[in-house]
Amino acid sequence: MHSNWLSARRVPGRGLRDSNDLAWRATALASGGRIADNPSPTGVRQPHGGGARTPARGKVDEGSGPHSRARVAPARGSRDRVRHVRLDAAVSGDRYRRRRRGRLGIVLRMTRGRGGARRPLLLLPVLALCIGVFAPAWGADGVYRRALGNDPATLDPARVSDIYSRSVAQQLFDGLVHFDHTLTVTPALAQHWKSSRDGLLWTFTLRRNAKFHNGREVTADDVVYSLTRLVDPRTRSAAADLFLNVKGAPEFREGRAKTIPGFAALDRHTVQVTLTEALVPFVAVLAVGHAKIVPREVVEEKGDAFGTAPVGTGPFRFVKWERGRELVLAANPDYFDGAPRVARLVYRVFPGEPFDTMYEEFQRGHLEDTPPPNRDYRKAVAAAGDGYVKRPMLSVRFYGFNMRVKPLGDRLVRQALIHAIDREAIIEEAFLGRHILSRGILPPGTQGYNPKVSGYAYDPRRARELLAQAGYPAGRGLPTLAIWAAARNDGVLREHDLIKDNVKAVGVRAEFHYLTDWPAFLRLLSEGRLPIFMYAWYADVPDPDNFLFKLFHSQSSRNFTGYANQRVDGLLARARTEPDTTRRVELYRRAEQAILEDAPILPMWHYSYERIFQPYVRSVEVSGLGDPYIPLRKVWLVK
Repeated sequence: MHSNWLSARRVPGRGLRDSNDLAWRATALASGGRIADNPSPTGVRQPHGGGARTPARGKVDEGSGPHSRARVAPARGSRDRVRHVRLDAAVSGDRYRRRRRGRLGIVLRMTRGRGGARRPLLLLPVLALCIGVFAPAWGADGVYRRALGNDPATLDPARVSDIYSRSVAQQLFDGLVHFDHTLTVTPALAQHWKSSRDGLLWTFTLRRNAKFHNGREVTADDVVYSLTRLVDPRTRSAAADLFLNVKGAPEFREGRAKTIPGFAALDRHTVQVTLTEALVPFVAVLAVGHAKIVPREVVEEKGDAFGTAPVGTGPFRFVKWERGRELVLAANPDYFDGAPRVARLVYRVFPGEPFDTMYEEFQRGHLEDTPPPNRDYRKAVAAAGDGYVKRPMLSVRFYGFNMRVKPLGDRLVRQALIHAIDREAIIEEAFLGRHILSRGILPPGTQGYNPKVSGYAYDPRRARELLAQAGYPAGRGLPTLAIWAAARNDGVLREHDLIKDNVKAVGVRAEFHYLTDWPAFLRLLSEGRLPIFMYAWYADVPDPDNFLFKLFHSQSSRNFTGYANQRVDGLLARARTEPDTTRRVELYRRAEQAILEDAPILPMWHYSYERIFQPYVRSVEVSGLGDPYIPLRKVWLVK
């Protein structure tokens, strides 16, 4: 059953803040009338909902003078309660609506569809799901077991490059700020911050109760070291380009300077960041999974081994990692925002993402949550009832064409292959219609998303014409295409069978290769050794820059296709610093259209986050950024 919630906190002087501030959604939102409290029956502070004390949010100043804005939230220990207010997508007409309360205490907004059938109203990706926030039961400490589709490549936050690494590292580390489940930027290690009116000078004041897992206090020097290390070319961070507008960062990255003057520790608890040009939105960049704060002495002592036994500040600390089997984290009792409500997190590794095997383990009671299975998908979802969660994600799944390899350097060949593949049939036949067909690159809910983009239609006749124009009539002379994938499960195998049939119909032969060792797959990909590759990109930041610049700018480390277009580079560079939203959207739309015409990738679909939870799981918050950004410290179990 679908349920989409946005949990909003009442902030003095501002009323209820909706998520339009950061998400730029086209659909209007109107607040619902029900406010629900859930006081703890034991009197113990709850991690989320009802009688929970609001986390220390401090004061956020944005500029100065008569037009500046300030947000002051309740201090820890205040009597102000966290409240959950439903925001429903506005719909036209006089549709019949009613509320329905599910097993987990979630209130669903129902609408009447054609024929009078009731259906849940699906909201946009910025909305969040809060499981069990109304549940009166209060759980004891325990072990939360999760399925991980592959081993992480690393747990070093500056070097994470995949969803597996990010999902675990997010629980181990904190940045200056982070996204809450409404995609609002909120305080983490920084208790409050302010910026100059021109957006070039940012000052962050650190909280004084934050410690690394080795017991040492977090200081401003740690922040300067961590952000400098992220930009250092020796770190090979995928997020380094996000910080090249910091004063002195380009010179440091090119080896012409030994420090970055734009990162400065003013005192033990104050950090200042100076930009050469305003990056939109800079404070959101600091919430990315790479910009976490690490202890210098531990990183320098361990070197590359830091990624296999990390020390952070997060709500969980590292315990052990048995590759191919499990990764264990333990609750951090000294966490600045309160100890987690589960004693341990155990990530069980299932190489190749075998969802059916994961679901079987879930049914045996060996996992607290799981992706739905490919086999008997609808039966499993129906059986889960209100324990089934589905919501759109800011993501794109695609096949990348290595343009440095013949014949994939020919745009006509790439366009022919795109026209040859029936993506809608694949979504329906291999995945039972679970995914959202991708017309372009940007997912719905992202600033700059253009609903008028039509993309490439399934058109075998046009595919044959393009192949003939490229010098391969009926596919003659075209070598067998090697397509590589890191996932191997029933759905993916069915998808690949359909693709082989599709391209065979236009005279093209394809063969699939599987490498379910994710670090090894990523290494081959980074070395440019994979001609065609299956890949999924999940947003770090709810912003179009995180898709278009990351995947297609010629200087981006995540540009695995070798795509280079000077016009596109210019549009993306201008969009990064354009303060006017309308002009910024137009720049991104022009860039996306140019990329689609050049066809460096075949966009397949946008994922929905789907999960089945055990009936005793409470207080799960999901945002459009998906699994990595679920704050598992808030989860509790009722057994």
